[in-house]
Amino acid sequence: MGDATEAMTDAAPLWSPSAALLDSANMTRYREWVVTSRGLDLPDYDSLWRWSVQHDEAFWQSIWEYFPIIADRRPEQIRSGSTMPEVHWFPGARLNFAQNLLANDDEERIAIVHSSELRPTETLTYRQLRAEVAAMASALRDLGVTPGDRVAAYLPNIAEAVVAFLATSSVGAIWTSSAPEFGAQSVLDRLTQVEPKVLLVADGYRYGGRDYDRREAIDLIRAGLPTVEHVVCLSYLGAAYAPGMHDWAQLLRVHRGAELVFEQVPAEHPLWILYSSGTTGLPKAIVQSHGGILIEQLKSMHLHLDLHDGDRLFWFTTTGWMMWNMLVSALLTPASIVLYDGSPVAAGPVTCWRLAQDTGATVFGTSAGMLVASMKAGLEPGRDLDLSRLRAIGSTGSPLPPEGFEWVYSSVDPDVWLFSTSGGTDICTPLLGGCPTLPVYRGELQCRALGVAAEAWSPNGRPLIDEIGELVVTKPMPSMPISLWGDADGARYRSTYFDMFPGIWRHGDWVRITPRGGAEIYGRSDATINRQGVRMGTSEIYRAALSVEEVLDALVVDLLDSSGEAWMPLFVTLAEGSVLDERLERELRNRIRVRCSPRHVPDRIVEAPALPRTLSNKLLEIPVKRILMGENPAQVVNLGSLANPAALDFFVTMAASLRTAKH
Repeated sequence: MGDATEAMTDAAPLWSPSAALLDSANMTRYREWVVTSRGLDLPDYDSLWRWSVQHDEAFWQSIWEYFPIIADRRPEQIRSGSTMPEVHWFPGARLNFAQNLLANDDEERIAIVHSSELRPTETLTYRQLRAEVAAMASALRDLGVTPGDRVAAYLPNIAEAVVAFLATSSVGAIWTSSAPEFGAQSVLDRLTQVEPKVLLVADGYRYGGRDYDRREAIDLIRAGLPTVEHVVCLSYLGAAYAPGMHDWAQLLRVHRGAELVFEQVPAEHPLWILYSSGTTGLPKAIVQSHGGILIEQLKSMHLHLDLHDGDRLFWFTTTGWMMWNMLVSALLTPASIVLYDGSPVAAGPVTCWRLAQDTGATVFGTSAGMLVASMKAGLEPGRDLDLSRLRAIGSTGSPLPPEGFEWVYSSVDPDVWLFSTSGGTDICTPLLGGCPTLPVYRGELQCRALGVAAEAWSPNGRPLIDEIGELVVTKPMPSMPISLWGDADGARYRSTYFDMFPGIWRHGDWVRITPRGGAEIYGRSDATINRQGVRMGTSEIYRAALSVEEVLDALVVDLLDSSGEAWMPLFVTLAEGSVLDERLERELRNRIRVRCSPRHVPDRIVEAPALPRTLSNKLLEIPVKRILMGENPAQVVNLGSLANPAALDFFVTMAASLRTAKH
């Protein structure tokens, strides 16, 4: 679990909220309102969290009351049923998610700041955004889109994508999106499941200074989607679009001046369809609702991200990741959102930091991988850039190692609030994450989110504190999927989340809940390393490996060798100019021995040219393990879900050599 030095370091927080922040935090104001309105004694976040999960219906009722939700009809009750997944939220309510996002009463307030490698940084006010949404919604209605129809997007992270989503939602249609870097087959794996009526596309995009023409991929996607009646093409690269498509700009010109109308739908009406990574088959099509997402994102954006008037939230993402949906949801607050389309290293590792400076971002969200890459590159953004407006940094996608925490406080700003989060596409929100009124400890997520009854469980269902266990959620949440698309009897839904512990959501991560209520994530629970009866999450080994300066990335798997004995190779990618020599191998083994355990020292360390990751940046631990065990790569991984499919070639070749060695 780490050496004594680390334990001592962990004892003192890296950051604590100032008195001014404690006083101004939305979390503080909400807690005081609950205390006053409910007559409760809730002196701190821990007591508030315990109330929110022990009296979860009362908690979600309070969120509905506290925030100015626009609804044509309020709910008859907060929920019906109590056993997951047979729970229904806000029965009787009728509302529209987009209407609540566009409810800002200051028409000249900036809603969106958008920048890309193709376009200069520009802004959209709420007045401009409403006009664009009204025109697009009118166009969709004119194309025959009605409530419940699916509108699919193949668009980059630009303002037009936000406009299209809000228009789709306002009509009561169901939004679903794939990023333009997805290959045609990967898009079809998703969209053929949901049978869209309208397809919104861009002719291409620019990434790392290179233009990518997507017209050929669009033709393949169109051919594979017989349900699509209309294709609307945005000329982003300036290419000529194919016959039979609607020109985006012309379509909106025809509908300029249309009235902005919001279809009032039941709270559990589908809002959007997100997709799992799809590493081992067709991605799951995850359906979430207007009411469930609205109530969850009001909580998350106001209370946990602490967004205020004047804030600008920049979270680096693409339209194929649930973080895009969360970023757009920040329009529920008085803050502006910052969009960026392009490579996060277009101008080197400093790219996103410079964009945060240039756009005046106050909250900058990114992946743990980017923070580690900035650290490895020796960046000092706090010295080299003007980040005086930046008050918070968010990290997600994978566990941020303790060294990443230290780098932020030494090289960015000792006074910045760093919050690491863990959640996922399945619930489109953090289960574990940030709280502006709590201190930040090295390597630790600050808290379990309000209304999230998250626990670490042993295999026999015993709650654990300060021990590693399965991350579970014991109470229902409004943003949990209302269904998986096409799963008529709910069998796939139940087998995905509730097979291990009936009635209890199993999230698929290893977690340790600390005695002070924080958490540490140790990787996917199905990728656990079990050495001589001692189980360890992969992220703990990665933390040790990545603490070695020359190591850029790492992947570990637990296999059986030809004699049936356990064999654990560690694969690493190295910084340019570094060599995996005896000295570096010795250093890696020693770090893992000291920080993890002698049992988890790898049997072999192998340099790989690249490690395979999904489009949402997750390591392919299980597929790599299965390939090395001799399984057919085509049957264990969906290549369309990978950011770098060629990275698998190394492991396929290695698997062949292992089979030869066995014989």
